[in-house]
Amino acid sequence: MSDQISFETTDFAINPEPRCPCVLLLDVSGSMAGQPIAELNAGLSVFKDELAADSLAMKRVEVALVTFGPVRVEAPFQSAATFYPPTLSAQGDTPMGEAIRQAIQLVESRKQEYRSNGISYYRPWIFLITDGGPTDEWKSAAAAVREGEASKKFAFFAVGVKGANMETLAQISVRAPMSLDGLKFRELFTWLSSSLQRVSQSTPGTEVKLDAPTGWASV
Repeated sequence: MSDQISFETTDFAINPEPRCPCVLLLDVSGSMAGQPIAELNAGLSVFKDELAADSLAMKRVEVALVTFGPVRVEAPFQSAATFYPPTLSAQGDTPMGEAIRQAIQLVESRKQEYRSNGISYYRPWIFLITDGGPTDEWKSAAAAVREGEASKKFAFFAVGVKGANMETLAQISVRAPMSLDGLKFRELFTWLSSSLQRVSQSTPGTEVKLDAPTGWASV
């Protein structure tokens, strides 16, 4: 743990840019097996490549990756420059409530590290993608999302793949959940990286108008 703290402190000293943190909260339950998980993995590669094309985003955007089915922190917060998405496989149920709580905890811990090192930051994003509905207790997680949004602790986005319980997602997310058109994960992640790039080019604390999710979201 001390080595990690030392590394983080050194990293912040070398790169004092404000940080734009984003947790990718990805459903890898059994129903995602086959083409869906393959397309999700391809989309993550696009996400990495798109961020790599923006030198400022590489310094400012930080990515963490949490999967659920079961809940696992696949990648703790790291800069876009050092983020290399793992190859995900599908298994298990959909413990969405636990996964959301884990993501919120990651965000709060990371913000504390920023503050301890004098690093300014943008409002963190939690970006959920699921093709089902929670198989665990989720109402406390929904309450935590509403509280976090109201106090501007983070911004929460939800995307439903075909088969997702959109009614439950609408109870969890303050923003209206978006529906993925088919398996257009690559287009989705292109939009996400573009949005994070736009945020990272702004001044922390200011609201940034995002492009409409055209090309991947069904209406």
